[in-house]
Amino acid sequence: MASSNDKRPTNPNASLLDLQQPEKLSKILEENKRDCLSCRLVGAAAFTGLGAYIYISGRSQLLEQQHKLTTKAGTLGGLRARMAGTGLLASTFVGMGLYRLVN
Repeated sequence: MASSNDKRPTNPNASLLDLQQPEKLSKILEENKRDCLSCRLVGAAAFTGLGAYIYISGRSQLLEQQHKLTTKAGTLGGLRARMAGTGLLASTFVGMGLYRLVN
């Protein structure tokens, strides 16, 4: 006799019907909330590397063009704004990399 905690169906055809229906997506996503460690490491390295690349290449290009940009009237603020924008974009990607590592 089946106990009340037994989740097996009493109808033998019901188990076949349960196997034919896919699991709900919300149930699958709830079970797999975290990625594997290697996925997180690769994602974190990609975002952090992209942030470092943006900072290094963007800053070097701006420093190369500094003479051209500062000879024009009133572009020193533009150069500072571009450097700040490059730093902000780079730090955003590094932050995304750290977030990806933790979550």
